[in-house]
Amino acid sequence: MTVTEAGGLHAWLMSDRPASRRQAALGRAYGAWRTFARNRLAMLGLLIVLLLVGVALFANQLAPFSPFEGDLRTTRLLPPSGQFWLGTDDQGRDILSRLIFGSRITLFVVFLVAVLAAPIGLLVGTVAGYAGGLVDAALMRITDIFLAFPRLILALAFVAALGPGIENAVIAIAITSWPAYARLARAETLTIRQTDYIAAVQLIGASPWRIVFRHIMPLCVSSVIVRVTLDMAGIILTAAGLGFLGLGAQPPSPEWGAMIANGRQYVLDQWWVAAAPGAAIFLISLAFNLLGDGLRDALDPKGVK
Repeated sequence: MTVTEAGGLHAWLMSDRPASRRQAALGRAYGAWRTFARNRLAMLGLLIVLLLVGVALFANQLAPFSPFEGDLRTTRLLPPSGQFWLGTDDQGRDILSRLIFGSRITLFVVFLVAVLAAPIGLLVGTVAGYAGGLVDAALMRITDIFLAFPRLILALAFVAALGPGIENAVIAIAITSWPAYARLARAETLTIRQTDYIAAVQLIGASPWRIVFRHIMPLCVSSVIVRVTLDMAGIILTAAGLGFLGLGAQPPSPEWGAMIANGRQYVLDQWWVAAAPGAAIFLISLAFNLLGDGLRDALDPKGVK
């Protein structure tokens, strides 16, 4: 693409008077990307998250050793070295390999919680905000009940009822995560339903469900996406907390919280056993926070230029 063509494409995308809905949508996406790309910390967060995805996808090729097998006689609790970059644990297993395979569990939890919790919260919030009255009161009181308990305590209660395991941990975290998204979607809906745009849709005979699904939900999605991204750090910490307590992924799965729990008894002498997974949790949580901050600025309609 030549400089002239690039300049023409930029002008077409940033036009104040788009000729089609497609041009308008592409222009908004391009403007949001420009705003996001100017935030260096957000780009750093995106790079770390993409690196995590790449590590999870190619874990079999990247891991130098098996994450499940070790040699108790020769490789137990070895410090970081040229052979074992992050040392070994009490079972003689390579910690780096376990961290690499553990990234799959982290992404599994993050993805499933986002897929389960965000749509539920979006649906509950938009329906409550648009319907009002008894429906709004009933749905928001249910939401308040879930918000009254700390997330980790409520997740512990659900996992205790469902039984330990990564799948049950995901369900428990999703159940405790949706109320925040419902509150956010309701607040957005209360503003949107008063606009002339929604009044015009009502005048042409659109049903309430069509208005909610086709006209209100799409306008709330960007705010929910930002909130989900910012909540990823909390989701990762909750999953690690459940793993630390033995209620998440079960041994010998290389879940980062369980790895910290396994290394706590060696924290004074063999510090690397617990420090490595702790550093991984810190880094990924920080990356999602930086990414969420960048998305919040980029998806703000007043800030896109």
